[in-house]
Amino acid sequence: MKAREVKRAKLVARYAEKRAALKKIIASSNDPAEAYEAARKLQAIPKNANPIRLHNRCKITGRPKGYMRQFGLSRIQFREMASQGLIPGVKKASW
Repeated sequence: MKAREVKRAKLVARYAEKRAALKKIIASSNDPAEAYEAARKLQAIPKNANPIRLHNRCKITGRPKGYMRQFGLSRIQFREMASQGLIPGVKKASW
């Protein structure tokens, strides 16, 4: 995994509770001033603390596209490893 992805994951974990609390205040607040203040505090949190900015990557190559969640691999690495028999229970389809 790329170093910046690891850094983002740590930031997301560190600010998760604070983000959730501020978002709850914004959503449920009847006082506009309180909601505004919570929104300002939310904006002060680093952008990389937002979980949307995380991107799944292949464990072997770090490729961000064509990621298969079930295996944690990109489609290319999955195909290579499956054809070599390195992934248990996976075989080529035939019918």
